[in-house]
Amino acid sequence: MENRTVVISPEQLAAQAAVCENIKAYWAAQNRTPRAFVDTYGCQQNEADSERIRGMLVSCGYEIVDTEEGADCIVINTCAIREHAETRVFGNVGALVHTKNRHPGQKIFLCGCMAGQPHVVERIKKSYHHVDGVFNPHQLWRFPELLQYVLKTNKRIFAAEDSAGNIAEGIPVVRSNNLKAWVSIMYGCNNFCSYCIVPYVRGRERSRKPEEILEEVRELVAAGYKDITLLGQNVNSYGKDLDCGVDFADLMADIASLPGQFWLRFMTSHPKDASKKLFDTIAKYPKICNQFHLPFQSGNDRVLKAMNRHYDSAQYLSLVEYGRSVMPDLVLTSDVIVGFPGETEEEFEDTIKLIEKVRYDALFTFIFSPRQGTPAAKMDDPTPKEEKNRRFDRLCEVQNRISQEIHSAYIGKTMCVLVDGREEDSLTARTEGGRLVRIAGDDGLIGQFIDVRITDCTTWSLVGETE
Repeated sequence: MENRTVVISPEQLAAQAAVCENIKAYWAAQNRTPRAFVDTYGCQQNEADSERIRGMLVSCGYEIVDTEEGADCIVINTCAIREHAETRVFGNVGALVHTKNRHPGQKIFLCGCMAGQPHVVERIKKSYHHVDGVFNPHQLWRFPELLQYVLKTNKRIFAAEDSAGNIAEGIPVVRSNNLKAWVSIMYGCNNFCSYCIVPYVRGRERSRKPEEILEEVRELVAAGYKDITLLGQNVNSYGKDLDCGVDFADLMADIASLPGQFWLRFMTSHPKDASKKLFDTIAKYPKICNQFHLPFQSGNDRVLKAMNRHYDSAQYLSLVEYGRSVMPDLVLTSDVIVGFPGETEEEFEDTIKLIEKVRYDALFTFIFSPRQGTPAAKMDDPTPKEEKNRRFDRLCEVQNRISQEIHSAYIGKTMCVLVDGREEDSLTARTEGGRLVRIAGDDGLIGQFIDVRITDCTTWSLVGETE
């Protein structure tokens, strides 16, 4: 793999913008507005990438629609973190052969992390002939060029060259929400956890310049966005590849100092790089939510070492203790993997003990999924699937009990929430800590910060009423 980050020049991006105009003219000559559907799998970074794909499609004259049926262009933005996600993608992509039969001019592209795996690209080439193009995350900025090639030649194209990654500023964005915004501050990962495919498909860590990020957030606040999340595979590493003297805590402080009413969040952190300075910064600035997603993955030190995580349980617990010492109301969430190769029952119990000790507000729980090309995929894994499922169910029972207990303690409290939408008969809102609250009210409250009194709860949400 090439290890040098490539900065896409303004001239290169201008050339892509010119291609967008050419495609728009192509459709105008046919006297119709083409339609495009973008289907997204996986993490928030994929959501942010899909917003850029939609932006390029709109610049090409497409109307964004919410169904693949009858769409002139379909883009499937994929996730490769777990086998289940890949299986779903292959099934859904396979089913698109029927929509293409009904609409032969339809152009289908597959992109995202799955497109960064050579074996996936080969499988698409050989077995999914109705797919017109494949491009990996490094080639996303070239999407207009790839689309134009397919439209002009009616031939397939595969842009999946390996790369350390790039930085491309100025790609148009069509956001999926007018209240909440994702802002990528960096791309890629240098950690190479033994189970994770991300560094292989998204390249090495590379940070955007702080002034570019600040300008993007300024524009979002001016446009009325109230909940802004900074994204990176490991935001704690932000700035290490830049010679600007700004680390992640500094960036957070600069953004939190901007005028306007908004909440600031971030995803996600690696414990080995989390600093007291970052916790202190979160505690200092009211606009930064007292919420921290800090993946621990396992409570056992041998397993953590086999995962190549570069911290132990004591170091992790020390971080949690410090965070709560400066923010007693800190909402803490995490990721955990059950059934890592070689994990014993006793080692799994260490994970349960850590969960009981920390008492997370919520957990994202996963059964180990081997990823081709990672070290963990080659490790001896004698534990039967049934045993892994049993451990997974027990872990979920423990966490669900803790979540219910934490939520019950909210009852009777008055909290500030941001009303963000409606689900059936209830408005939905989020607390500063990201907890879902359902309240009665009219749609005029959507987009407002309001105080609510918590009256009831479930394991996964709260119920409130306006003051």
